[in-house]
Amino acid sequence: MVKATTRCLLFLAFLPAVLAQPRQGLAVVSPEVHPDRRVTFRLEAPKASEASLFGDWMTVGHKLPMAKGEDGVWSVTAGPLPPSIYLYSFTVDGLTIADPINPRIKLRARTSATMVEVPADPPALWQVRDVPHGKVEVNWKKSNALNGATPWIWIYTPPGYEKDTRRYPVLYLFHGSNDTAAGWTTAGNANFILDNLLVEKKAVPMIVVMPYGHAVPFGSPREIQATNTDVFEKYLLEDVIPLVESSYRVAPGRENRAIAGLSMGGGQSLTIGLRHLDLFSGIGAFSAAVPREMETEFADVLGNAERTNGKLKTFWIGCGKDDSLFERSQQLSELLTAKKINHTFRPSEGAHTYTIWRQYLGEFAPLLFH
Repeated sequence: MVKATTRCLLFLAFLPAVLAQPRQGLAVVSPEVHPDRRVTFRLEAPKASEASLFGDWMTVGHKLPMAKGEDGVWSVTAGPLPPSIYLYSFTVDGLTIADPINPRIKLRARTSATMVEVPADPPALWQVRDVPHGKVEVNWKKSNALNGATPWIWIYTPPGYEKDTRRYPVLYLFHGSNDTAAGWTTAGNANFILDNLLVEKKAVPMIVVMPYGHAVPFGSPREIQATNTDVFEKYLLEDVIPLVESSYRVAPGRENRAIAGLSMGGGQSLTIGLRHLDLFSGIGAFSAAVPREMETEFADVLGNAERTNGKLKTFWIGCGKDDSLFERSQQLSELLTAKKINHTFRPSEGAHTYTIWRQYLGEFAPLLFH
């Protein structure tokens, strides 16, 4: 991850080889959010012959062409956009790049994008409000399960954690493919969602643990990548949970642990959660990469509804109807219904983006630890 981040920073440092150095006196603003929620994106590239914009509010494969001004600045205005935090990037003469003058970067396991916030009025659940805030710490621990690697683990503690002596339940929250442990905080605003839920008295104060989900290197050959969930499970059980329970004031017992994730992380939460009902009492799967062999692998869990329902206090599945993974989530819900496994299926409008995952976290977290 450090190497990937370094490559990203080096790339941005050499970006003037593709784009022109900013000229003195030319103040380019990008992105510019207008009062009507339209957003103007600008890119200074006087030597470029073509430029376009892609944002995650668009259909994959679609791009907005940008127009070049006499000053060499390309621009395009999108929207109005519904309130959210969006990811976007530019393509300049065939090269896709993050916005070079926007410091709000979305790091990924490979490549990066930039973010723009279109605020809601009044502020939405995912927005920063004038409320007590929890803290997010970055933890580093050499992993025996990962052959000595030292991934980062982002951990949220609720407001007041430092001042009291109580013990807290824990939500283990996983990111998706090509994301990092930072994703749920920097793009998902999980910490602000929890802060605001607590002020509204809609959720129990909890610790949220966000580990790095690529237990085998991202981009590995398919046969190696297929082992990622199993290796990540070993990492979670042997390294992450022991670190959390030895370093934080954690309430003991499966009743005080839940597991959830988006996309790849949703598949991980399903697999690990159902394999270890002795450890977790809640499972959340957001736009999940549902395992293909659910009925076969979890025959014992699915075949004993009374026992499974007795252990799972919360089993929540959500997916956007425009998501390519929607059918798999729907089929999972149908299977669970047929097997009489209690669960909630939340189909909604939307695609495979943090816009919908923030919403899901806001609906899922209030169901936990009661």
